[in-house]
Amino acid sequence: MAKKTMIAIMYDFDKTLTTADMQEYSFIPNLGMTSSQFWSKANGLARREQMDSILAYMKLMLDESRKKDKPIRRDDFVSLGTGLEFYPGVQKWFDAIDKKGKDLGIQVEHYIISSGLHEVIEGSAIGAKFKQIYASEYLYDINGVATWPKLAVNYTAKTQFLFRINKGILDVSEDRKLNDYTPEGNRAIPFRNMIYIGDGLTDVPCMKLVKNNGGKSIAVHKKGDLALCLQLMNADRIDFYEEADYTEGKNLFSLVSLILEKMKAEDELESLHKGMAERAEKE
Repeated sequence: MAKKTMIAIMYDFDKTLTTADMQEYSFIPNLGMTSSQFWSKANGLARREQMDSILAYMKLMLDESRKKDKPIRRDDFVSLGTGLEFYPGVQKWFDAIDKKGKDLGIQVEHYIISSGLHEVIEGSAIGAKFKQIYASEYLYDINGVATWPKLAVNYTAKTQFLFRINKGILDVSEDRKLNDYTPEGNRAIPFRNMIYIGDGLTDVPCMKLVKNNGGKSIAVHKKGDLALCLQLMNADRIDFYEEADYTEGKNLFSLVSLILEKMKAEDELESLHKGMAERAEKE
C-alpha cells in the first residue's frame, strides 16, 4: 500500500494568527504599562546588556511582575490565552483544512513555531489544534511560579524546529538524533511537503529555508498593510502573500488548498517515479 502523503503547516503565532503580540492583550496592561513602554524597556535591556531580545522580554516580564508583587504562575499564563483576539476565520481554519486534506486523501499536521509564550498559546482557543507547539517557555519552581526561561525561540532558533518536524524528532531535549544523518527517504515529512505561514522579518529564516527546499512560504498581512509582504516578495523570500483572513472560501484558504493539491500530486509522481526506477533496476 502506498504511504499516505503527510503535509506539515507551520505557523508563527503573534500577528500571524492573532491581531497583536500576546502580551499586549492583558499581561502588559495588568502591569500598568502601555505596549510601547514595555517593548521599549525590553529592547533597551537587550541593547544595554547585549542580550538576546527574546530572553530580554522574558526577563522583563518576570522583573516587572515581581515589582508589582504579582508572581507569575503557569496557570496565570495559560489563562491569559483565553483573552487573545484572532484574525477572521482562525478558530475554524484547522478543522476546515483537515477536512480538505481528508478529501484529498492526505494527512495534514499543524505546528506552531513562535517567539511568543508556549503557555499562553496552550491556553488559547486553538491550543489543542497543534501536533506540537514550539515557543518560548518558562521553568517553574515547586510552587508553580515562573523563575527562569526554559526555552527561548528567537528568529534563527526557529529553523531547528523545521528539521525536527522534517525528521520526526519532536522532543526538544533530543539533540543527538536530530543531528545524526537521516536519509531523505526516511524522514517523516519532506521539506517539499511543508507550508510556512508567518507575518514578518522574524519569520524570514524559516520562510527562506522552506522555500529553498521545495516547500511553500506564505506571508500574511493586516488588511491594506502590504508593505512588508511586498518587500519579502521582491527579495524572493516568500512564494505568496495574502491578507490574514483565514475564513473558508477566502483567498488564503483557496491558496493553501491549491498548494495541498499540488503537494499531493507531486508526492504521487515521486512515488510513481521511485517505483519505476526500482523496477528498471531489477530488469
